[in-house]
Amino acid sequence: MSVQPSAPPSKGVNKATVLGWAVSIVFNVVLPMVTYQQLIDAGWSEFTALLVSGAWPVLDTVIHLIWQRRIDEFAVVTLIFMALTVIVTVAGPHSTRLLLVKESAVTGLFGVVCLVSLALPRPLMFYFGRKFGTDGTKEGLERWNGLWAEQPGFRRVMRTITMVWGVGYVVEAGARIGLSYVLSTGSMVGVNSVLAYGVPAVLVAWTITYSKRARARGQAAMAAREAAAAAAAA
Repeated sequence: MSVQPSAPPSKGVNKATVLGWAVSIVFNVVLPMVTYQQLIDAGWSEFTALLVSGAWPVLDTVIHLIWQRRIDEFAVVTLIFMALTVIVTVAGPHSTRLLLVKESAVTGLFGVVCLVSLALPRPLMFYFGRKFGTDGTKEGLERWNGLWAEQPGFRRVMRTITMVWGVGYVVEAGARIGLSYVLSTGSMVGVNSVLAYGVPAVLVAWTITYSKRARARGQAAMAAREAAAAAAAA
């Protein structure tokens, strides 16, 4: 996601990065979803199933803290939104339509948090990028932080990505809330499933494409500056 490469990648770094991605996705996405569904199928209440499935991100945070001796922002954000999901699930009347609206409000809140973070010293996607764009080592984190401190182009890329994700999730939540009052519950279950995976898939694909283009522009600008400097020296 950097505008310019922070350091020549090595095979060890790539393996560590991939392993970090896999562990985070398994603990924060796959295991909570599987655990929740299994408990619901076994007859547990939604409230209890959500609480139990939320133990996986907690475990991931503890493991990361022991391993790296620092709190992982990705797991913390996941925990916060899982807690919000528990709250909106049990709060107020338990009608099917209202439950669909409340679930949509949680994803919309994530979009709002992204947009609000643009007013902070560093936007939310800077931390997500640091999670998935480095190998988690002290050196990797320092390179990522250095890109923010030294390169205006990198800061612009992080803010743009944060803005697009924020707007994307706010629009997605608005569409889901509106459709929940138009479509039947059975149809909305299918729509929610499509949007739950389709929206992040589109945003991730756009982020990868945009980041690669930003990096290419940064490299081209650097090459042009070096060529101009060489011509001036000659």
